[in-house]
Amino acid sequence: MLENTVILTSNLIKMQTIQASGYPIYFGLEGYEAVNKLLAEKNYSSLYIIVDSNTNTFCLHRLLPYLAVDCAIEIIEIEAGEAQKNIDTCVALWSILSDFGADRKSCILNLGGGVVTDMGGFVASTFKRGIDFINIPTTLLGMVDASVGGKNGIDLNNLKNQIGTINTPTTLLIDTHYLETLSAREMRSGLAEMLKHGLIFDRNYWNKFKKLETLDTSMLDELIYESIVIKNTIVMQDPHEKGIRKSLNFGHTLGHGIESFYLGSQNKLLHGEAVAVGMILEAYLSYKKEYINLEEYLEIKEYMLSIFDKIAISTSDVDAIIDLLKHDKKNEYGKIQFSLLKNIGECIINQIVDDKLIQDAFFDYNS
Repeated sequence: MLENTVILTSNLIKMQTIQASGYPIYFGLEGYEAVNKLLAEKNYSSLYIIVDSNTNTFCLHRLLPYLAVDCAIEIIEIEAGEAQKNIDTCVALWSILSDFGADRKSCILNLGGGVVTDMGGFVASTFKRGIDFINIPTTLLGMVDASVGGKNGIDLNNLKNQIGTINTPTTLLIDTHYLETLSAREMRSGLAEMLKHGLIFDRNYWNKFKKLETLDTSMLDELIYESIVIKNTIVMQDPHEKGIRKSLNFGHTLGHGIESFYLGSQNKLLHGEAVAVGMILEAYLSYKKEYINLEEYLEIKEYMLSIFDKIAISTSDVDAIIDLLKHDKKNEYGKIQFSLLKNIGECIINQIVDDKLIQDAFFDYNS
């Protein structure tokens, strides 16, 4: 257990505030007190809470009683799902803010998963050249990944996160009670990013997941906290992704290609499901480039497949996915850039891989 954690009578971990680059990350009930203090100090003219149809139903009723503000509060609801993460939704949100008279002293509070925090942060960063925003993620994926680090953005057609900004919230609040509203599938999706943090940064953290079946609430809170610490440690060293922050892209180069390919189909994948496939494929690339050994590769592949269902990817689909990689925002000088494993718990960035080896990775995954 982390040295700065204690068990409360509620069996939840009391997690100390983490100082990120330019903003604090609060946890639990103390976080709501901190948010109220911030809202009072900033003296905002108005507060706009962006929710989706799910968080409006299942999460907003938990948030509102904790808010103690003097300014007007307006609730703005969007439809749930990745399909809403586009410029049309942003235009609608900008128009609503304008119609309601939002000004540069207004604040946006994003209550939702990665779609809401990504897009809400982008809308706030661009409305009137930028207004403050607060993130309260309600999904596991949002807590350990999407809301941490200041990346905001939207999809362009079926291409993931092609338009966006790097701009941090004034505050991030993690309240794991919201996880009670999630399906098992959504929880697994978030788990993929936590597994990634272990693979690229801390083998001991990766090993903790081997006991996943024995997890209780307090252990999950501890793992969430540790995952946020890992991501924040990386981002603090490289806020604008010029170096070490690229390690967070492990599993995402191919994962985003897979997610984009299936985005418009009936078989669309959740982000973590696509990234889990991407991590298996990119672990294979790491093995073939002799950064990890066969035993390590098989350990990763077998463990991922024990949690995530195998996806049937045909040969023709593989060609289409590889073709999508040319649009990946991580590319430089027309070259596809991979972040691969050097060992379990260590990553190597800026790796070039030819198409034949990528095809071999898909063949191995399908075998």
